Amino acid sequence: MTALVIRRAAPTDAALIAANNRAMALETEGKVLDAATTLRGAAALIADEAKGFYLVAEHASEMAGQLMITYEWSDWRNGTFWWIQSVYVTPAQRRNGVFRALYRRVHEMAADAGDVCGIRLYVETANARAQSTYVALGMRRSHYELYELDLTLGSS
Repeated sequence: MTALVIRRAAPTDAALIAANNRAMALETEGKVLDAATTLRGAAALIADEAKGFYLVAEHASEMAGQLMITYEWSDWRNGTFWWIQSVYVTPAQRRNGVFRALYRRVHEMAADAGDVCGIRLYVETANARAQSTYVALGMRRSHYELYELDLTLGSS
């Protein structure tokens, strides 16, 4: 396999990232996301690094995968957690080490940043394959449960 190139997303990547986010939501949660909203969301994050950043993996000049990092300040640790979100690997590139390469780059960047106290992510409870991948990379299950109130959908 040709080497992967891992890089930060550029504004020209926003449309493909948004399309990948829609594909991931449909595949993993059966959710149909609005194209215009996802495009605005991807573009907004790329334009404002205070929100986070995307990394993309390219194979033979084609996007093979992506992930998004967002930030959570921890007053307990006086540091920042990086949250891995919006993970997507194209079907043709799955099981080829794309996520592993993206994760390794995130880990390197977090270690180099100096103020990152940890890396977190959330995963669908039924997604055993992803969970085993995260464990194989050295992550472990947290003792926290996730609750939310999605204001875009209401409180029902």
